[in-house]
Amino acid sequence: MKKVKRLRVKRRYSEDFKQARVKEYESGEFTVIELGKLYSISPQIIYRWIYKLSKLNKKKVVIVESKDSSTKKLKDYQQRIDELERIVGQKQLKIDYLQKLFELAESDLGFDLKKNIGSLPSDGITKQNKR
Repeated sequence: MKKVKRLRVKRRYSEDFKQARVKEYESGEFTVIELGKLYSISPQIIYRWIYKLSKLNKKKVVIVESKDSSTKKLKDYQQRIDELERIVGQKQLKIDYLQKLFELAESDLGFDLKKNIGSLPSDGITKQNKR
């Protein structure tokens, strides 16, 4: 069996696309590595765009990426997790409250409300309520 050589697909990016990625980098929204993973682009290519298109970063200048953007994202994710945990906790309290309410109603009425939730009350109960 012959080995088939795969052709490389050469991708071309528009100037607008390149400038948008450079702006995302300069704003601190994403790091070069994150942009590379997000758009499936080699970090070296993104660095070339930065050197070519950025007003802030030129060649022969070392680019030191701040970890602030990653740290900020982690903090934002942690805040969201905390908020969701709080919401889940509130919902669990409501569920526990309703379950206790069902238990108390069942002990007072003498039958399982959960099983009879969709059915009409029997004659025994309606007669008791009429008295």
